[in-house]
Amino acid sequence: MEYFSDAERKEFWPLYRALFRSARALIGEKEFLFLRRHISDAVQSGSYLRDGNGINRLLRDIATALILSQEVGLDRSTLAAVLTCNLVVENRLATEQVEELFGADCVKIIRGLIKANSLYAKQETVQSDNFRNLLLTFAEDVRVIIIMIADRLCLMRMINHHPNNKFRENVAYEASYLYAPLAHRLGLYRIKTELEDLALKYTNREAYDRIARKLSETKESRDRYIRAFIAPIQEKLTAAALKFEIKGRVKSISSILNKIRKQNVDIEGIYDLFAIRVVLDSPPDRESAECWHVYSIVTDMYRPNPKRLKDWLSVPKSNGYESLHITVWGPEDRWVEVQIRTKRMDEIAERGLAAHWKYKGIKSEKGLDDWLNNVRDVLESGEGGPLELMKEFRMDLYDKEVFVFSPKGDLYKLAKGATVLDFAFLIHTRIGCKCTGAKVNGKNQTIRYKLKSGDTIEVITAPAQTPKQEWLSIATTSKARVKIKQALNEIEHKEADLGKELLTRRFKNRKIEVNESVLMKVMRKMGYKTVTDFYCALAQEKIDANDVLDSYHETERKEKENEENAENRTAENFVAAPVPVDEAGEDEVVIDQNIKGLDYKLAKCCNPIFGDKVFGFVSSQGSIKIHRTDCPNAENLRTQFGYRIVKARWSGKQGSQYAIVLRVVGNDDIGIVTNITSIISKEKRVMMRNISIDSDDGLFQGHITVLVDDTTALNALIKKLKTVKGVKNVTRETFYPQKD
Repeated sequence: MEYFSDAERKEFWPLYRALFRSARALIGEKEFLFLRRHISDAVQSGSYLRDGNGINRLLRDIATALILSQEVGLDRSTLAAVLTCNLVVENRLATEQVEELFGADCVKIIRGLIKANSLYAKQETVQSDNFRNLLLTFAEDVRVIIIMIADRLCLMRMINHHPNNKFRENVAYEASYLYAPLAHRLGLYRIKTELEDLALKYTNREAYDRIARKLSETKESRDRYIRAFIAPIQEKLTAAALKFEIKGRVKSISSILNKIRKQNVDIEGIYDLFAIRVVLDSPPDRESAECWHVYSIVTDMYRPNPKRLKDWLSVPKSNGYESLHITVWGPEDRWVEVQIRTKRMDEIAERGLAAHWKYKGIKSEKGLDDWLNNVRDVLESGEGGPLELMKEFRMDLYDKEVFVFSPKGDLYKLAKGATVLDFAFLIHTRIGCKCTGAKVNGKNQTIRYKLKSGDTIEVITAPAQTPKQEWLSIATTSKARVKIKQALNEIEHKEADLGKELLTRRFKNRKIEVNESVLMKVMRKMGYKTVTDFYCALAQEKIDANDVLDSYHETERKEKENEENAENRTAENFVAAPVPVDEAGEDEVVIDQNIKGLDYKLAKCCNPIFGDKVFGFVSSQGSIKIHRTDCPNAENLRTQFGYRIVKARWSGKQGSQYAIVLRVVGNDDIGIVTNITSIISKEKRVMMRNISIDSDDGLFQGHITVLVDDTTALNALIKKLKTVKGVKNVTRETFYPQKD
């Protein structure tokens, strides 16, 4: 079989041999050969075909496994999951066989990968309405995230010469806004850097090539400077009997471009194009002491910049990163960054979270667990749209951290710029909702106070305190903002219920039977777009219940006067008259508010409105019921009672609105219901009366009752609702009838 192209065959065998050498000891040689046989059979049978974009799936799997084995260094279950996932999907291996060979943990990872990959079934980049589901899958098992990051790096490497430029750009943009930030949070800095550089290469080739060319031109002079800088340091460290390695590192192309944009200079104006790294071979109990010893040696030789000291030895980053960064004034009057760390710290910095498992027990992974729990809380809360979530999620990943203490000395990490209010919600939602301020280092501060590293925070609460709308502009962390929105919604609904109960009691006291249609008109007349806002205003005494009653009486009186003048003007009971319309003498019911004649009613089975094509059906009592021509009962009525069918048409604009039920089906996404109701509330000729939502397995089905003037307004509304992100279909609902 010509399964591989010539170029792919040349690329595949070195990858396969490297993986065999790297992974057989971890997976087991017998198991590795077992997988090789099954993969070979799958290829021969055509079960391992290329994907929709022409990417060789086997080459991609092998290359991804090699990245995980060499550049990340994950456990046996994770590596096995990558090699067996497609075999399970194609039914070449049963999950029972995988579990017997590699354990239940491997099967769990495979299920997570299948769930994540299902979101890429129709396209190679996940759409915004699936973003929440993808992150939830990631949050269930951190190893699924790491595999997907490695797979995305593999894909980015493979598409360099892909003929579809649009596909390459889409993959690059997603790598930039999703996978690179995830790699950053997990400490996979080398992979993060390569993802960002490749993304820049595919989306802004001109800028990428310009910087790469400049770096190549200056390489010789840069190497010469590095050698001159480190020579005296090597001499002093050797004299101090330290075991060490020193290396120079050029900053990534994407990082250099960011500095060019931020500092508004050309590449020649950037002083810190490279960094010097000192890596010590220290025993665990001597790591910190020897790092600070190197610090003292370097700063004795070169003047340090105290503002640029970054101490991640005393308090590591939440992803486990440990290092000591200093910037010193070197030869030729240039600033040089020096990074000081041990071999263990360097491996964690290069290989990320996975390296923790090698040094289990030395450092806690609680920071990552807290972050994943926070991601899960935000996603499951259902607040905010997918695009907004993307923005906040990416922002949270890249934000710098501040470290603060509770009065008992417990250490907490928050994003830079976090306030007292953010800290209160981090401790507990109930404390956040009741927060009035805090004592920071013994001094009273408001909820707006921005935390600084080293602050000791004692939250002050009050039983009567409740969240306010303005809190959303104070809180900066996604967790606090989500909890505030939830609390505000609960308060609003409670107030609306209170306002509704108040008005209902007033109506009962006056023995008035409420007409919802009249009440809706009163509400709109008073300037309220939603029922919730109206009832909240009643509860907050922004409007007086007596004024509502007076307006209700006035509106009802005017409607009755109009009815008397027009004789049955309502949509439920217009007047119709038979009028001869053709030579055959057939009668036609003309539905017009000003013509007196036969009584009729609009059929409940199909709810016709002005503009619908209709026909009349003469009942046994002599009245006429008006049906839509596409009524579900039309065929049966015409077949069995054809002699009782009469033609009908509308004549002139009718005076009142019609109740219509719309059925909306879509993805069960954050904020979709809010977007739907927002569109309805903005329509001048539409009033929403009721909404009910059912959700099942990621989809929702809603029924919305609206009042409209005619089919023109209805069709315009349906068209707008279909444009809402995540809405799959909008149809006019038909109710099946009582018998005619």
